[in-house]
Amino acid sequence: MAKIADWDGHIGRRLRLRDLRVFFIVVQCGSMAKAAAQLRVSQPAVSQVIGDLEHAVGITLLDRTSRGVEPTIYGRALLARARAAFDELRQGIRDIEYLTDPTTGELQIGCSEVLSATILPPIIHRFSQTYPRVIVHVNDVPPTQEQSGSFDRKSDLILGRWIRPVPVNAGSNDLNVEVLFNDQLVVVAGMHSRWGRRRKIDLAELSDEPWLLAPPGNWNYSGTEEAFRGAGLTMPRVALVTVSVPLRAYLLTNGPYVATAPISTVHLSADRSALKVLPIKLPALPRPVVIITLKNRTLSPIVERFIECARMVTKSISIQPQSISLRGSPAK
Repeated sequence: MAKIADWDGHIGRRLRLRDLRVFFIVVQCGSMAKAAAQLRVSQPAVSQVIGDLEHAVGITLLDRTSRGVEPTIYGRALLARARAAFDELRQGIRDIEYLTDPTTGELQIGCSEVLSATILPPIIHRFSQTYPRVIVHVNDVPPTQEQSGSFDRKSDLILGRWIRPVPVNAGSNDLNVEVLFNDQLVVVAGMHSRWGRRRKIDLAELSDEPWLLAPPGNWNYSGTEEAFRGAGLTMPRVALVTVSVPLRAYLLTNGPYVATAPISTVHLSADRSALKVLPIKLPALPRPVVIITLKNRTLSPIVERFIECARMVTKSISIQPQSISLRGSPAK
């Protein structure tokens, strides 16, 4: 394979973006014939491009089998880096568009379902009032991505909760993480429930009440479990287990239910006047709500404006905001 010193004289003049695009599609299709059909060219033409690409880098990029093709370890390495290069090119075109008119464009936000139902709506509402011509895309961040801390390059930013403690000195890595505020769990009930009118409540009094809990392993569940265990009590009677924020909110405001919820849900919920934070102190289990961006990606003006809007909306529940850089730890 050509050495780095040979880049300008050998590889740089022979490696073309078109060839890399053909390589992407072949890997995606798993077949030269299928890739040719998608590109609307002949299969020999696709084979020629792949052969020229392999000759340019001096290594086999694809393993050919009777079932099709798949990338070699070298092919996977080139694929990962080339995708990043194409992503940066797309970002460059978008940045140019935004710079000509920073009040228009499109914004891609990655966000978990829970935060999409609580924290994100008031941020988007405020942002859209100021920049009505910006199209906002909200993409669900699945649990697997939350647990791995991976960053989908299609997103300009991710709004999430950081699971692990945020280190003070994270070193030089690939993610920028800005803490908007530290969320806390509280015990809530409907404003018109019998508990909503009480000024003093002992946790033991709530043991036999119908509780709404998220599944085990979720922050709400672990916080409830620790609170009851710390008071020498067994887990309360569970009436419903769900991660759905709208479902829990509806039942809380219209029934005799009790639940734990992030304080942000109460502050930012459209139905906050129907919820009452009960006078019960829970163990401190803060979960920072963060904005995650790629460290080496220049943010477009519209992304910077959205982040500033998020800071303004969450300022009322902010405790100790901070900014750090680190390699993927889970966010959700």
